[in-house]
Amino acid sequence: MTSVKLIVAYPQPKDVEAFESVYEEEHVPMAVAKLAGKTKIVATKVLQSPQGTPQFYCIAEVHFPSMEALQRCAESAGGKETLAHAAKISSGGPPTVMIAEENTFTF
Repeated sequence: MTSVKLIVAYPQPKDVEAFESVYEEEHVPMAVAKLAGKTKIVATKVLQSPQGTPQFYCIAEVHFPSMEALQRCAESAGGKETLAHAAKISSGGPPTVMIAEENTFTF
């Protein structure tokens, strides 16, 4: 099964506690409310890396049933507002935003 997702990778924040607070209390509720057409959101906190301090602190994946649904969301007022908020709360520098195709293999 193939799906598409919007990935937002946040660099290490200057203040972890402040980032966690605004991410959980403001950003996640905003994403849930305003990202139309999503099928799920997965937030991953990166704990460690064999290369030392991980480049990213948190990676958020917003899944969509199609590229068209993702594009409609990104072009909407709610999508633009949520992406702007992601950039605003990223205290360690701008987040890296990517669009990816995901293939799932279930065993």
